[in-house]
Amino acid sequence: MKLCMMSYTMARQSSPEEFDIPGMCELAIELGMDAVDFVGTYGREPYQLRQMMDDYGLKVVCYTFAAELNFPTPEERLPGVDTVKQGIETAGALGADKIMVVTPGKEGLTREESRYNFTAGFAAAMPAADDAGITITIENFPGYLSPFVTSDDFLEAVRELPDLRLTFDNGNVFTGGEDPALSFERSQDYVVHAHFKDWRVVGENEGLKALDGRSYRGDLIGEALVDHRSCLAAMHRAGYSGYIDIEYEGDDYVPEVAVRKAHKYLTELIAEITATPA
Repeated sequence: MKLCMMSYTMARQSSPEEFDIPGMCELAIELGMDAVDFVGTYGREPYQLRQMMDDYGLKVVCYTFAAELNFPTPEERLPGVDTVKQGIETAGALGADKIMVVTPGKEGLTREESRYNFTAGFAAAMPAADDAGITITIENFPGYLSPFVTSDDFLEAVRELPDLRLTFDNGNVFTGGEDPALSFERSQDYVVHAHFKDWRVVGENEGLKALDGRSYRGDLIGEALVDHRSCLAAMHRAGYSGYIDIEYEGDDYVPEVAVRKAHKYLTELIAEITATPA
């Protein structure tokens, strides 16, 4: 298990134009990380980002973006399918071997209807991904209308689309009312990347309305509700050797402080857990 720098965490408190990519790279190197997950390209051309990563000795392990696939007909999904195909090209230019497409729900559609729409859209884009050698992944995405929150949601989709893979998000699984360690164990055969994050419960009208009926606001990894120790132990038992993004959606800390704190917390947990044979 290796920790990964997530551009979203570092950029979300600034505009794309102000985002300090060199500063992100320098922090990654200081903390001993060798990889970045790019969430968008921040107005830069992919070749520019690739050159910058090469200059710092970092690799891009995933390219993350949104695509408008949540429509009931192939004609309506076509622009979103084209977006996925463009994302596949961008991932290749960045040197990443996988993409992650976010999958929010939509008012007026059931979770099941949204799940069908996204799965059909990914099926249409899968030949392009196969040709490029790029893996399409989705994450456990939060929200009471989200089509993919729990392991059951994902496993239903993968039965229809066997080449689909999972970016396991332990915090988002938690908001679906499922134990994150158990969720990982149930979907571990399909996990190729991971996000760790944390949440705290807030008032009904204050934060994200989740599938479990509560409302949440982002918090720092290790300072809120998610049991990261049990997740890491499950991943260790499964022999997971991929990357884990440090994701932070709170505002109590500036990104650099949040990443430093979360990195220290997770590094110590991983060292303790991996010292014991799986």
